[in-house]
Amino acid sequence: MQTERRRQLSTAEERRETVLRTAIGAFAARGYFGTTTTEVAKAAGISQAYVYRLFPSKESLFVAVVEHCFVQVRASLERAAAEATGSSAEVVLHAMGESYARLISDNDLMLIQLHAQAAAVSEPAVREAVRQGYARLVEYVRGASGGDEGQVQEFFATGMLCHLLVSMGADAVDAPWTRTLSAGITHF
Repeated sequence: MQTERRRQLSTAEERRETVLRTAIGAFAARGYFGTTTTEVAKAAGISQAYVYRLFPSKESLFVAVVEHCFVQVRASLERAAAEATGSSAEVVLHAMGESYARLISDNDLMLIQLHAQAAAVSEPAVREAVRQGYARLVEYVRGASGGDEGQVQEFFATGMLCHLLVSMGADAVDAPWTRTLSAGITHF
């Protein structure tokens, strides 16, 4: 006996996830200041009014996107720490660094991080989301790796340098300055 399947209408949470995924691409392409909720709504196939029912403001939508990206980064670091071939701080940090380098090869994620850092300068809610995201990541990396202050700081500094190298396409330029910046840095 075949059961009849009924088409399920998407719930508000499913729509929220759809808008969030769509907003990631829009904000990655044009940044916080260059993206409108109209563009996000159109790309998601819903009305702008419905976007505002899900997210009360463009700022709250962008903050949700930033938080979502921090969750992705954390998940990547957790997987790497769990799969590390040893338990020393150096081995765990190296595994997490490799995982992060692969993760930011997804330009949307890297661009959201860069746009969030730029918007944080003048937008208090974005600044707070970036602060909280990094606070959670730093504490996670410290705890998971057992690294000391210097090792954790170097891990994050190297991550920021990876952003710079990837964003400017340093791997396509063979020059002394790119070799200096890229020495010992893995990026995909």
